[in-house]
Amino acid sequence: MDALERDLLLKIADLHGIPEGAYNIRENGKAAGRKSTANIEIDGRKDGKSGIDIFIKPGTKNESVHIPVIVSESGYGEVVYNDFYVGENSDVVIIAGCGIRNCGKAQSRHDGVHTFHVGKNAKVKYVERHYGEGDGEGKKIMNPETIVFLENGASMEMETTQIKGVDDTHRVTKAVLGEKSDLVVREKIYTSGTQQASTEFSVDMNGKDCRADVVSRSVAAENSKQHFSSTMNGNAACHGHTECDAIIMDSGSVTAAPCLSANDLNAELIHEAAIGKIAGEQLVKLMTLGLSEKEAEEQIIKGFLH
Repeated sequence: MDALERDLLLKIADLHGIPEGAYNIRENGKAAGRKSTANIEIDGRKDGKSGIDIFIKPGTKNESVHIPVIVSESGYGEVVYNDFYVGENSDVVIIAGCGIRNCGKAQSRHDGVHTFHVGKNAKVKYVERHYGEGDGEGKKIMNPETIVFLENGASMEMETTQIKGVDDTHRVTKAVLGEKSDLVVREKIYTSGTQQASTEFSVDMNGKDCRADVVSRSVAAENSKQHFSSTMNGNAACHGHTECDAIIMDSGSVTAAPCLSANDLNAELIHEAAIGKIAGEQLVKLMTLGLSEKEAEEQIIKGFLH
């Protein structure tokens, strides 16, 4: 792994070197490093699909798994399937993400399908970052799909971020919630140029007293386009909230389509959506402190996506 690839690894996973704990580092379709621990086992798939299976023993606490992906070959494309089996009463952090560096004319693409089976009363924090760079004409494309099954009492916190440089992305997130389970999603996206990003959430709230909170914050600058859709199905006594907050700049565009379906008398579902430009009074306030208009915009965007 050269210096540029190590820099990609730093940007998507905050890794300055080999991480502690379990990890699987994928580089241009090959394993650049893999390590299991006493409580977390990482194996290659046995069904012929590209990807890995991660088994986390019941009761595992205060451990992490890193599974970053680097694509640095122009014209390379892949579909990867990673399945996580999280044992009961565990409490773990999983850090993923993909960085593409494309300096050629052909498109580079990574499609990652992550499926989580989270056992009873287990807790998972899942962090995923996407980033693209390179001065080539070839596009940098990422299409992540996340599928979550939460058993009774389980919880999952998802933090997904598209930092910059990704030309096209279509994110799909599906979740099925059991009794007293809890799903929290925080999505952050920034697009510019002619980039396009779409996200699609679908949550089936099947268990009594389960909860879901899905919030997306995004900025569409220059001529970029974004689309957000979220469907919450309240199939039991539950509480669901979905929200889309977006800033448009220049000639950017954002569409939002939240959808609620209450199929139980005791289902409580809420949706919110707000799209608009940066408020003029915010710019004026920062500019009176000595910032230029561009610097003021950058500060507002940084705070909005924090």
